[in-house]
Amino acid sequence: MIYTVTLNPSIDYLVEVENFQMGSVNRTTHDRKFPGGKGINVSRVLKRIGNDTTAFGFIGGQTGEFVKTFLHQEDIKTDFNEAAGDTRINIKLKTGIETEINSQGPDITIESYQQLVKKIDDLQAEDILVLSGSIPASLPKNVYSYLTKKCSEKGINVVLDTSGKELLEVIPYQPFLVKPNHHELAELFSTEINHVHDACKYGMKLVEMGAQHVIVSMAGDGAVLCTKNKAYTANVPKGNVVNSVGAGDSMVAGFIGNYETTKNILSAFHYSLAAGSATAFSADLCSLDAIEYLLPQIAITELTGS
Repeated sequence: MIYTVTLNPSIDYLVEVENFQMGSVNRTTHDRKFPGGKGINVSRVLKRIGNDTTAFGFIGGQTGEFVKTFLHQEDIKTDFNEAAGDTRINIKLKTGIETEINSQGPDITIESYQQLVKKIDDLQAEDILVLSGSIPASLPKNVYSYLTKKCSEKGINVVLDTSGKELLEVIPYQPFLVKPNHHELAELFSTEINHVHDACKYGMKLVEMGAQHVIVSMAGDGAVLCTKNKAYTANVPKGNVVNSVGAGDSMVAGFIGNYETTKNILSAFHYSLAAGSATAFSADLCSLDAIEYLLPQIAITELTGS
């Protein structure tokens, strides 16, 4: 089973406004609401490509009920814990450029946190646990490294999609996959990454430090996959980018969903590029048809000297 953890879910309120004017009354041309949070996005894409998944996390209030009901309507299993307050609402404003206003989110009680830890303690070897997104201020800052260590000791594959100190703290516990983008990877090593060979160099450093697989996403320049003693690059297919929200989460879902079926790392990498691109080219998260349409346009090349 694949489990996702979203510590700080949201309702994402997407608002499109033409000729937005500060200090004036603006009227929307289109708006919609959907559950937000990186782990929740992963669960939604996994379901669309045929993988069963259970979403863990913390929700509260009527906004939390919206999140849960929405996911159940998509036939996604949930096992949320209660937060001490309402699930947050994040605003995604599209008006020529994209602007995000993200709320803080509710506090998480010690009791709710301990209940989540107990659920993760009950996972079995070869389950997959996806940890992604921001950590609420009310939780321990080392929550990702703590959970990864516990899972690693039981043979549970942990996928981590975060950045900065939280990412570095997890690496020694041998996560199955980490997925920094090239900006996040550059920040980790106080450098600049301008080419796939730069991404390969520093991605391999994360492998040497303990990560089993590293995908470095590089927007229009494709992505790099680093594994033990091997590195690969893949292009992104041609298309118009209309939606940046959830593209990285779709890459994670595409990778682990395909790997569950094929047990082939290169097949999973190939599929992850198609899933991420399909979301970027869509107004919503990717569909199975869109992924399969893009797959033939993606080529994987081994990087020499890696």
